[in-house]
Amino acid sequence: MKVLVCVKRVVDYNVKVRVKGDGSGMDLAGVKMSMNPFDEIAVEEAVRLKEKGAATEVVAVSCGVAQCQETLRTALAIGADRAILVETDAELQPLAVARILKALIDKEQPGLVILGKQAIDDDCNQVGQMLAALADLPQATFASRIEVGDNQARVTREVDGGLETLSVKLPAVVTTDLRLNEPRYVTLPNIMKAKKKPLENVKPADLGVDVTPRLKTLKVSEPPKRGAGVKVPDVATLVDKLKNEAKVI
Repeated sequence: MKVLVCVKRVVDYNVKVRVKGDGSGMDLAGVKMSMNPFDEIAVEEAVRLKEKGAATEVVAVSCGVAQCQETLRTALAIGADRAILVETDAELQPLAVARILKALIDKEQPGLVILGKQAIDDDCNQVGQMLAALADLPQATFASRIEVGDNQARVTREVDGGLETLSVKLPAVVTTDLRLNEPRYVTLPNIMKAKKKPLENVKPADLGVDVTPRLKTLKVSEPPKRGAGVKVPDVATLVDKLKNEAKVI
């Protein structure tokens, strides 16, 4: 079984992002970039499935600028067999990414597609669901455990009331949650081996996909700064402030 795993290049989670002076977007100049943490979990799970014998090949895919090759090399160092970069300088929105991945599914015919449940830069949580709809595949989201066998995947996910287990026929789309696994440390020998693994570069037009943005960002601004706390002499004053100043009651 071939596993297609999708990774995204995002601002490193340790970095505090800044808004551009003109409010047109985020200032990414000189900012450290890394693989989306949820996608790193997805790669780790795909590699573990191969190590267990449930998968025969792991293909990592990324969409975006040329620098996404670095993210794909990280996926190859974790254990992916080969990588595909769909290179474009256009602003990729969730529907465009889903359409690209749908075209790659038609081309690669994977038995399982694994994605992070969301990216930490936009927190959209849309690509996995859109992809399943476009490809007409069963989906299991927010996976905290995956078991593959007998041409089906059993996916355990956390819900408000406890745990829910779904059984989906393969091929299927699965999105990963944080508790699924702990990604392995990438060693230097594996980083060197990753440089020799195949990395294919294609354009959205090669896949017949139009990635023209359908939404326009009008303005980006930082959240308002939190005001200083105040002490109140009694409960009556507290209630009055909550009612008349904070307007929360």
